[in-house]
Amino acid sequence: MRTVGLIVEYNPFHHGHAYHLQKSKEAAGAEASVAVMSGSFLQRGEPALMDKWARTRTALEGGIDLVLELPLAYAVQPAEWFAYGAVWTLEATGVVDAFCFGSETGELAPLRAAARLLAEEPESFRAALASGLERGLPYPSAYSAAAAELLRRDGGAEFPPLAAEQLAQPNMTLGLHYLLALERLGGRMEPLTIRREGAGYHDEAGSGSIASATAIRRMLEQGGGAAGIARYVPASTLRVVEEQLAAGEAPRRWDDYFPQLLHRLLVEPPASLAGTLGFGEGLERRIAAQLAALPELGFEPLLAAVKTKRYTRTRLQRALLGVLLNLRAAELGRERLAAGPGYIRVLGFTPRGQQLLARMRREASAPVLTSAARADGLPLLELDVRGTAVHAAGGGSRDPRRLLRDYYEPPIRL
Repeated sequence: MRTVGLIVEYNPFHHGHAYHLQKSKEAAGAEASVAVMSGSFLQRGEPALMDKWARTRTALEGGIDLVLELPLAYAVQPAEWFAYGAVWTLEATGVVDAFCFGSETGELAPLRAAARLLAEEPESFRAALASGLERGLPYPSAYSAAAAELLRRDGGAEFPPLAAEQLAQPNMTLGLHYLLALERLGGRMEPLTIRREGAGYHDEAGSGSIASATAIRRMLEQGGGAAGIARYVPASTLRVVEEQLAAGEAPRRWDDYFPQLLHRLLVEPPASLAGTLGFGEGLERRIAAQLAALPELGFEPLLAAVKTKRYTRTRLQRALLGVLLNLRAAELGRERLAAGPGYIRVLGFTPRGQQLLARMRREASAPVLTSAARADGLPLLELDVRGTAVHAAGGGSRDPRRLLRDYYEPPIRL
Protein backbone atom coordinates (compact mmCIF):
# COMPACT_ATOMS: atom_id res chain seq x y z
CA MET A 1 0.00 0.00 0.00
CA ARG A 2 1.82 3.11 -1.23
CA THR A 3 1.63 5.87 1.36
CA VAL A 4 2.22 9.62 1.23
CA GLY A 5 3.18 11.76 4.22
CA LEU A 6 2.12 15.34 4.95
CA ILE A 7 3.45 17.83 7.50
CA VAL A 8 0.58 19.89 8.88
CA GLU A 9 -0.94 22.01 11.62
CA TYR A 10 -4.62 21.91 10.55
CA ASN A 11 -5.47 24.97 12.56
CA PRO A 12 -8.19 24.31 11.43
CA PHE A 13 -8.53 21.79 8.59
CA HIS A 14 -10.05 23.63 5.60
CA HIS A 15 -10.76 23.18 1.88
CA GLY A 16 -7.20 24.15 0.98
CA HIS A 17 -5.93 21.29 3.12
CA ALA A 18 -8.37 18.87 1.48
CA TYR A 19 -7.07 19.99 -1.93
CA HIS A 20 -3.46 19.49 -0.78
CA LEU A 21 -4.28 15.99 0.46
CA GLN A 22 -6.01 15.01 -2.78
CA LYS A 23 -3.22 16.37 -5.00
CA SER A 24 -0.52 14.83 -2.79
CA LYS A 25 -2.05 11.37 -3.11
CA GLU A 26 -2.31 11.85 -6.87
CA ALA A 27 1.30 13.04 -7.16
CA ALA A 28 2.57 10.12 -5.08
CA GLY A 29 0.25 7.53 -6.60
CA ALA A 30 -0.70 6.73 -3.01
CA GLU A 31 -3.63 4.87 -1.52
CA ALA A 32 -3.01 5.96 2.07
CA SER A 33 -1.88 9.09 3.89
CA VAL A 34 -0.03 9.88 7.11
CA ALA A 35 -0.02 13.37 8.64
CA VAL A 36 2.52 14.59 11.17
CA MET A 37 0.60 17.33 13.01
CA SER A 38 1.66 19.90 15.60
CA GLY A 39 0.02 19.42 18.98
CA SER A 40 -1.01 22.07 21.50
CA PHE A 41 1.22 24.93 20.29
CA LEU A 42 2.31 25.83 16.80
CA GLN A 43 5.33 26.79 14.73
CA ARG A 44 4.76 30.56 14.91
CA GLY A 45 4.66 30.43 18.71
CA GLU A 46 0.87 30.43 19.01
CA PRO A 47 -1.64 28.24 20.85
CA ALA A 48 -3.63 25.92 18.61
CA LEU A 49 -7.20 27.06 17.95
CA MET A 50 -8.50 23.72 19.30
CA ASP A 51 -6.82 20.88 21.17
CA LYS A 52 -4.93 18.23 19.23
CA TRP A 53 -7.66 15.58 19.56
CA ALA A 54 -10.33 17.85 18.06
CA ARG A 55 -7.97 18.70 15.21
CA THR A 56 -7.16 15.01 14.75
CA ARG A 57 -10.87 14.32 14.28
CA THR A 58 -11.08 16.93 11.53
CA ALA A 59 -8.02 15.43 9.82
CA LEU A 60 -9.37 11.87 9.88
CA GLU A 61 -12.81 12.94 8.67
CA GLY A 62 -11.11 15.05 6.02
CA GLY A 63 -9.38 11.99 4.53
CA ILE A 64 -6.12 11.47 6.47
CA ASP A 65 -5.60 7.82 7.47
CA LEU A 66 -3.11 8.16 10.31
CA VAL A 67 -2.32 11.23 12.45
CA LEU A 68 0.97 11.40 14.36
CA GLU A 69 1.98 14.18 16.73
CA LEU A 70 4.96 16.37 15.95
CA PRO A 71 6.59 16.70 19.39
CA LEU A 72 6.32 20.14 20.96
CA ALA A 73 10.12 20.38 21.11
CA TYR A 74 10.06 20.63 17.29
CA ALA A 75 6.58 22.05 16.68
CA VAL A 76 7.40 25.46 18.19
CA GLN A 77 10.80 25.88 16.53
CA PRO A 78 11.96 27.91 13.53
CA ALA A 79 11.71 26.20 10.13
CA GLU A 80 14.98 24.24 10.39
CA TRP A 81 14.00 22.19 13.43
CA PHE A 82 10.26 22.11 12.76
CA ALA A 83 11.05 20.47 9.43
CA TYR A 84 13.69 18.17 10.86
CA GLY A 85 11.41 16.76 13.55
CA ALA A 86 8.58 16.23 11.06
CA VAL A 87 10.71 14.53 8.39
CA TRP A 88 12.41 12.41 11.07
CA THR A 89 8.99 11.23 12.27
CA LEU A 90 7.73 10.34 8.79
CA GLU A 91 10.98 8.54 7.98
CA ALA A 92 10.95 6.67 11.29
CA THR A 93 7.53 5.14 10.60
CA GLY A 94 9.05 2.85 7.98
CA VAL A 95 5.78 2.91 6.01
CA VAL A 96 5.80 6.33 4.27
CA ASP A 97 7.01 6.11 0.66
CA ALA A 98 6.86 9.81 -0.27
CA PHE A 99 6.06 13.12 1.36
CA CYS A 100 4.47 16.10 -0.35
CA PHE A 101 4.44 19.79 0.58
CA GLY A 102 2.86 22.85 -0.95
CA SER A 103 5.05 25.59 -2.38
CA GLU A 104 4.51 28.90 -4.09
CA THR A 105 6.16 27.75 -7.35
CA GLY A 106 5.37 24.03 -7.38
CA GLU A 107 8.94 23.37 -8.62
CA LEU A 108 11.06 20.83 -6.78
CA ALA A 109 14.38 20.98 -8.69
CA PRO A 110 15.56 24.41 -7.45
CA LEU A 111 14.78 23.50 -3.85
CA ARG A 112 16.60 20.18 -4.14
CA ALA A 113 19.61 21.98 -5.65
CA ALA A 114 19.60 24.39 -2.73
CA ALA A 115 19.26 21.57 -0.20
CA ARG A 116 22.22 19.66 -1.64
CA LEU A 117 24.40 22.76 -1.51
CA LEU A 118 23.26 23.82 1.94
CA ALA A 119 23.24 20.44 3.69
CA GLU A 120 26.82 20.90 4.91
CA GLU A 121 26.51 24.71 5.24
CA PRO A 122 29.66 25.71 3.35
CA GLU A 123 31.80 28.50 4.73
CA SER A 124 30.68 30.94 2.03
CA PHE A 125 27.08 30.44 3.08
CA ARG A 126 27.86 30.88 6.79
CA ALA A 127 29.75 34.11 6.00
CA ALA A 128 26.83 35.49 3.96
CA LEU A 129 24.39 34.54 6.72
CA ALA A 130 26.54 36.24 9.37
CA SER A 131 26.79 39.34 7.20
CA GLY A 132 23.01 39.53 6.87
CA LEU A 133 22.53 39.18 10.62
CA GLU A 134 25.14 41.89 11.27
CA ARG A 135 23.14 44.22 9.01
CA GLY A 136 20.15 43.68 11.27
CA LEU A 137 18.15 41.34 9.05
CA PRO A 138 15.80 38.89 10.79
CA TYR A 139 17.22 35.35 10.70
CA PRO A 140 14.77 34.02 8.04
CA SER A 141 15.54 36.91 5.70
CA ALA A 142 19.30 36.60 6.23
CA TYR A 143 19.10 32.84 5.66
CA SER A 144 17.08 33.08 2.43
CA ALA A 145 19.38 35.81 1.05
CA ALA A 146 22.50 33.76 1.85
CA ALA A 147 20.94 30.65 0.29
CA ALA A 148 19.96 32.54 -2.88
CA GLU A 149 23.50 33.95 -3.20
CA LEU A 150 24.98 30.45 -2.86
CA LEU A 151 22.62 29.10 -5.52
CA ARG A 152 23.41 31.90 -7.95
CA ARG A 153 27.11 31.28 -7.56
CA ASP A 154 27.35 27.48 -7.22
CA GLY A 155 24.00 26.07 -8.28
CA GLY A 156 25.07 25.26 -11.82
CA ALA A 157 23.33 25.88 -15.12
CA GLU A 158 21.11 22.78 -14.87
CA PHE A 159 19.02 24.36 -12.13
CA PRO A 160 17.05 27.61 -12.42
CA PRO A 161 18.18 30.09 -9.77
CA LEU A 162 15.94 31.02 -6.89
CA ALA A 163 15.66 34.67 -5.94
CA ALA A 164 15.89 35.57 -2.28
CA GLU A 165 12.29 36.80 -2.45
CA GLN A 166 11.12 33.34 -3.54
CA LEU A 167 13.09 31.53 -0.86
CA ALA A 168 11.67 33.89 1.76
CA GLN A 169 8.08 32.86 0.98
CA PRO A 170 6.69 30.76 3.88
CA ASN A 171 6.06 27.50 2.03
CA MET A 172 9.29 27.75 0.05
CA THR A 173 11.23 28.23 3.27
CA LEU A 174 9.61 25.19 4.85
CA GLY A 175 10.04 23.17 1.67
CA LEU A 176 13.75 23.92 1.56
CA HIS A 177 14.13 22.81 5.17
CA TYR A 178 12.13 19.61 4.58
CA LEU A 179 14.59 18.74 1.83
CA LEU A 180 17.56 19.72 3.98
CA ALA A 181 16.26 17.40 6.71
CA LEU A 182 15.89 14.57 4.21
CA GLU A 183 19.48 15.11 3.01
CA ARG A 184 20.88 15.20 6.54
CA LEU A 185 18.95 12.12 7.62
CA GLY A 186 19.87 10.19 4.48
CA GLY A 187 16.16 9.49 4.13
CA ARG A 188 14.64 7.06 1.63
CA MET A 189 11.32 8.91 1.12
CA GLU A 190 10.59 10.51 -2.24
CA PRO A 191 10.02 14.29 -1.91
CA LEU A 192 7.22 15.90 -3.92
CA THR A 193 5.77 19.39 -4.12
CA ILE A 194 2.58 20.86 -5.55
CA ARG A 195 1.79 24.46 -6.29
CA ARG A 196 -0.16 26.17 -3.53
CA GLU A 197 -3.53 27.44 -4.80
CA GLY A 198 -6.04 29.97 -3.49
CA ALA A 199 -5.41 32.20 -0.47
CA GLY A 200 -1.83 32.82 0.61
CA TYR A 201 -0.29 31.50 3.80
CA HIS A 202 -1.15 34.57 5.90
CA ASP A 203 -3.91 36.10 3.77
CA GLU A 204 -6.76 37.40 5.87
CA ALA A 205 -9.37 37.22 3.13
CA GLY A 206 -10.84 34.21 1.37
CA SER A 207 -10.65 33.33 -2.32
CA GLY A 208 -13.74 31.45 -3.51
CA SER A 209 -14.16 28.50 -1.17
CA ILE A 210 -10.55 28.64 0.04
CA ALA A 211 -9.30 30.87 2.83
CA SER A 212 -6.06 30.60 4.79
CA ALA A 213 -6.15 29.17 8.28
CA THR A 214 -5.11 32.64 9.48
CA ALA A 215 -8.23 34.18 7.92
CA ILE A 216 -10.49 31.48 9.34
CA ARG A 217 -9.11 31.95 12.84
CA ARG A 218 -9.56 35.69 12.51
CA MET A 219 -13.24 35.17 11.61
CA LEU A 220 -13.75 33.02 14.70
CA GLU A 221 -11.87 35.39 16.98
CA GLN A 222 -14.07 38.27 15.84
CA GLY A 223 -17.04 36.49 17.38
CA GLY A 224 -19.04 35.64 14.29
CA GLY A 225 -19.41 32.00 15.32
CA ALA A 226 -18.96 28.95 13.14
CA ALA A 227 -21.45 30.12 10.50
CA GLY A 228 -18.98 32.70 9.21
CA ILE A 229 -16.47 30.02 8.21
CA ALA A 230 -18.93 27.51 6.71
CA ARG A 231 -17.94 28.16 3.08
CA TYR A 232 -14.24 27.66 3.79
CA VAL A 233 -14.21 24.35 5.72
CA PRO A 234 -15.62 20.85 5.19
CA ALA A 235 -18.84 19.97 7.02
CA SER A 236 -16.91 17.70 9.39
CA THR A 237 -14.60 20.55 10.44
CA LEU A 238 -17.57 22.87 10.89
CA ARG A 239 -19.26 20.35 13.18
CA VAL A 240 -16.16 19.96 15.36
CA VAL A 241 -15.67 23.74 15.57
CA GLU A 242 -19.32 24.20 16.56
CA GLU A 243 -18.94 21.60 19.31
CA GLN A 244 -15.75 23.22 20.59
CA LEU A 245 -17.33 26.69 20.61
CA ALA A 246 -20.42 25.41 22.44
CA ALA A 247 -18.22 23.79 25.08
CA GLY A 248 -16.11 26.94 25.54
CA GLU A 249 -13.02 25.10 24.29
CA ALA A 250 -12.25 27.38 21.34
CA PRO A 251 -10.91 29.57 19.97
CA ARG A 252 -7.71 29.60 22.00
CA ARG A 253 -5.62 32.76 21.64
CA TRP A 254 -2.58 34.25 23.34
CA ASP A 255 -4.68 36.50 25.57
CA ASP A 256 -5.96 33.37 27.33
CA TYR A 257 -2.41 32.72 28.55
CA PHE A 258 -1.27 36.24 29.34
CA PRO A 259 -1.93 36.03 33.13
CA GLN A 260 0.27 32.91 33.33
CA LEU A 261 2.91 34.52 31.11
CA LEU A 262 2.88 37.74 33.13
CA HIS A 263 3.36 35.81 36.37
CA ARG A 264 6.44 34.06 35.00
CA LEU A 265 7.88 37.28 33.57
CA LEU A 266 7.51 39.00 36.94
CA VAL A 267 8.90 36.25 39.17
CA GLU A 268 11.60 34.79 36.92
CA PRO A 269 15.07 36.30 37.51
CA PRO A 270 16.58 37.91 34.38
CA ALA A 271 19.44 35.39 34.35
CA SER A 272 16.94 32.57 34.25
CA LEU A 273 14.90 34.22 31.50
CA ALA A 274 18.07 34.58 29.45
CA GLY A 275 18.35 30.78 29.42
CA THR A 276 14.89 30.35 27.90
CA LEU A 277 14.57 28.90 24.42
CA GLY A 278 14.44 31.73 21.87
CA PHE A 279 16.13 34.34 24.05
CA GLY A 280 19.43 36.06 23.36
CA GLU A 281 20.91 39.46 22.51
CA GLY A 282 19.52 40.96 25.71
CA LEU A 283 15.89 40.18 24.93
CA GLU A 284 15.13 39.62 28.63
CA ARG A 285 16.24 43.19 29.42
CA ARG A 286 14.17 44.67 26.60
CA ILE A 287 11.06 42.80 27.72
CA ALA A 288 11.53 43.90 31.33
CA ALA A 289 11.98 47.55 30.31
CA GLN A 290 8.99 47.60 27.99
CA LEU A 291 6.79 45.70 30.43
CA ALA A 292 7.38 48.36 33.07
CA ALA A 293 6.42 51.11 30.61
CA LEU A 294 3.22 49.58 29.20
CA PRO A 295 0.16 51.85 29.43
CA GLU A 296 -2.01 48.72 29.73
CA LEU A 297 -1.27 45.06 30.38
CA GLY A 298 -2.00 42.58 27.62
CA PHE A 299 -0.26 40.28 25.19
CA GLU A 300 -0.69 42.48 22.12
CA PRO A 301 0.48 45.69 23.87
CA LEU A 302 3.56 43.83 25.13
CA LEU A 303 4.31 42.42 21.69
CA ALA A 304 3.89 45.82 20.03
CA ALA A 305 6.22 47.46 22.56
CA VAL A 306 9.01 44.88 22.25
CA LYS A 307 8.83 44.25 18.49
CA THR A 308 11.62 45.60 16.29
CA LYS A 309 13.05 44.73 12.88
CA ARG A 310 15.24 42.09 14.52
CA TYR A 311 12.72 40.97 17.14
CA THR A 312 9.94 39.98 14.75
CA ARG A 313 6.47 39.03 15.93
CA THR A 314 7.07 35.34 15.28
CA ARG A 315 10.42 35.34 17.07
CA LEU A 316 8.87 37.09 20.08
CA GLN A 317 5.91 34.73 20.19
CA ARG A 318 8.26 31.74 20.23
CA ALA A 319 10.40 33.31 22.95
CA LEU A 320 7.39 34.16 25.11
CA LEU A 321 6.02 30.67 24.59
CA GLY A 322 9.37 29.42 25.87
CA VAL A 323 8.73 31.44 29.04
CA LEU A 324 5.16 30.18 29.37
CA LEU A 325 6.18 26.52 28.99
CA ASN A 326 9.57 26.85 30.72
CA LEU A 327 11.48 25.58 27.69
CA ARG A 328 15.20 25.74 28.40
CA ALA A 329 17.67 26.42 25.61
CA ALA A 330 20.29 24.16 27.23
CA GLU A 331 17.90 21.20 27.09
CA LEU A 332 16.89 21.79 23.45
CA GLY A 333 20.21 22.53 21.81
CA ARG A 334 21.29 21.48 18.33
CA GLU A 335 22.87 18.22 19.45
CA ARG A 336 19.73 17.09 21.27
CA LEU A 337 17.38 18.09 18.45
CA ALA A 338 19.60 16.47 15.80
CA ALA A 339 19.11 13.13 17.56
CA GLY A 340 15.42 13.24 16.62
CA PRO A 341 12.32 12.90 18.80
CA GLY A 342 13.02 9.28 19.76
CA TYR A 343 9.37 8.16 19.59
CA ILE A 344 6.29 8.22 17.34
CA ARG A 345 3.07 9.35 19.05
CA VAL A 346 -0.22 8.18 17.49
CA LEU A 347 -3.19 10.54 17.82
CA GLY A 348 -5.74 8.81 15.60
CA PHE A 349 -6.40 6.48 12.67
CA THR A 350 -8.96 5.14 10.22
CA PRO A 351 -9.28 1.41 9.35
CA ARG A 352 -6.63 1.92 6.65
CA GLY A 353 -4.52 3.80 9.19
CA GLN A 354 -4.81 0.84 11.54
CA GLN A 355 -3.25 -1.33 8.82
CA LEU A 356 -0.38 1.15 8.59
CA LEU A 357 -0.05 1.10 12.36
CA ALA A 358 0.26 -2.69 12.35
CA ARG A 359 3.10 -2.41 9.82
CA MET A 360 4.75 0.34 11.84
CA ARG A 361 4.94 -1.89 14.91
CA ARG A 362 7.14 -4.22 12.83
CA GLU A 363 9.05 -1.73 10.68
CA ALA A 364 9.36 1.57 12.58
CA SER A 365 12.81 2.63 13.78
CA ALA A 366 11.43 4.24 16.98
CA PRO A 367 8.90 3.20 19.64
CA VAL A 368 5.27 3.68 18.52
CA LEU A 369 3.22 5.15 21.37
CA THR A 370 -0.55 5.23 21.73
CA SER A 371 -0.47 6.66 25.26
CA ALA A 372 1.93 8.79 27.28
CA ALA A 373 1.11 6.60 30.29
CA ARG A 374 2.92 3.67 28.69
CA ALA A 375 6.19 5.48 28.15
CA ASP A 376 8.99 6.27 30.57
CA GLY A 377 12.27 8.08 30.19
CA LEU A 378 11.32 10.24 27.19
CA PRO A 379 11.99 13.88 28.16
CA LEU A 380 10.57 15.28 24.92
CA LEU A 381 7.31 13.41 25.51
CA GLU A 382 7.11 15.09 28.92
CA LEU A 383 7.11 18.43 27.10
CA ASP A 384 4.09 17.27 25.08
CA VAL A 385 2.28 16.47 28.34
CA ARG A 386 3.20 19.90 29.70
CA GLY A 387 1.96 21.59 26.55
CA THR A 388 -1.39 19.82 26.77
CA ALA A 389 -1.82 20.85 30.40
CA VAL A 390 -1.01 24.51 29.74
CA HIS A 391 -3.23 24.59 26.65
CA ALA A 392 -6.19 23.22 28.66
CA ALA A 393 -5.53 25.58 31.58
CA GLY A 394 -5.77 28.52 29.18
CA GLY A 395 -9.46 27.70 28.83
CA GLY A 396 -9.93 27.76 32.60
CA SER A 397 -9.99 23.98 33.06
CA ARG A 398 -9.27 22.68 36.56
CA ASP A 399 -10.10 19.07 35.73
CA PRO A 400 -6.95 16.98 36.28
CA ARG A 401 -8.03 14.51 33.60
CA ARG A 402 -8.23 17.32 31.05
CA LEU A 403 -4.97 18.88 32.13
CA LEU A 404 -3.23 15.48 31.99
CA ARG A 405 -5.26 14.20 29.07
CA ASP A 406 -2.21 12.65 27.40
CA TYR A 407 -2.27 9.96 30.09
CA TYR A 408 -5.94 9.12 29.63
CA GLU A 409 -6.96 9.74 26.01
CA PRO A 410 -6.60 6.82 23.57
CA PRO A 411 -6.04 7.46 19.88
CA ILE A 412 -9.18 8.49 18.00
CA ARG A 413 -10.60 5.74 15.80
CA LEU A 414 -12.75 6.76 12.89
